[in-house]
Amino acid sequence: MQSQQQLQDALAHNPASPASIAAAEALLSCSDSVSLQQQADALRQELAGETVTYVVNRNLNFTNHCVQHCSFCAFRRDAGAPGAYWHDLELLRSKAAEAAALGATELCIQGGLNPAARTNGSALRYYADLLEALREAAPGLHLHAFSPQELLFISEQDGIPLQAVLEQLRSAGLASIPGTAAEVLSDRVRAQLCPEKISARQWCAVVLQCHRLGLASTATLMAGHIESPRDRALHLLALVALQQEALRAGQAGFSEFVLLPFIGAQAPAALRHRVGRDQPDRLEMLRLTAQARLLLGAWFRNHQPSWVKLTLAGATEALRWGCNDLGGTLMEESITSMAGAQGGTCQSAQALRSAALTLGRPVRERTTLYGAVS
Repeated sequence: MQSQQQLQDALAHNPASPASIAAAEALLSCSDSVSLQQQADALRQELAGETVTYVVNRNLNFTNHCVQHCSFCAFRRDAGAPGAYWHDLELLRSKAAEAAALGATELCIQGGLNPAARTNGSALRYYADLLEALREAAPGLHLHAFSPQELLFISEQDGIPLQAVLEQLRSAGLASIPGTAAEVLSDRVRAQLCPEKISARQWCAVVLQCHRLGLASTATLMAGHIESPRDRALHLLALVALQQEALRAGQAGFSEFVLLPFIGAQAPAALRHRVGRDQPDRLEMLRLTAQARLLLGAWFRNHQPSWVKLTLAGATEALRWGCNDLGGTLMEESITSMAGAQGGTCQSAQALRSAALTLGRPVRERTTLYGAVS
């Protein structure tokens, strides 16, 4: 395996260069689990220290009505179909107020692409009203909302520039965005997984614009399906390039990297049969956790596993493979649980703290952007 210093030197020069791609692909093809684990754990300690963090938050997946048909998705429904839902603002307000009463500092808000989600004919007005309603119901909570796909959908629905969408949503309370809908930033893979979805180039462009407006985002990779080591390499290198751009400009950029293992249990049959596995291959995902820590290097201080997808035991183990954060309490979760994940939909703060303490690591609650909780 190429030395970590050689890899980082290549990426610092140009993450899109042939040398960077070759080095990244070599790292992502490495199967030496012992070496990967040891190196990633050492780099985690160097960059993030020993303390494990978590956030007390609530997920609000406000609708699963969606016009797209991604081959991996068990969440989306047509309006009126069995299992379809679209929560009204009153219910969402009550969920937000309940989250605040339970000590949450964040609401994570995402949904399907619902063309009926309009107020007075405007999608932007609906989404802004949603944020304003939640801000009123739970003052002070950080609104972490709307993937790049949702943001572009709003822009296209109303026929207005993305810049105007972002500015109005920020005025309504948008504080940061989840970096979902990235899946794998490889056109080859996206043509098979989600041909109707935002392109890799569009995803990067939306994230770049968010960063320029001062909106931090997370970064994700959905892995363990039909992607190759090269596809993973191209994805992670794109994240490095975006983060380099943000840091050069003094922007917040990406706050964390989150690996999202593919869950196939309730996924559409064609992809489920092609992958041949209902739940993640834990060792493969732990190796990828380590590889991502090593490749993303000093550009990404915070790495988070998904306890929903890996179970809390699997996520706790990932803390030994390069992760320093256990994510959020969530309180409820629809997208992954509907795909057949076995990790559950809620964790208490105490359960997350106890998980970290089993490894002998200190633990603290954080804000969405990794600040201290007062």
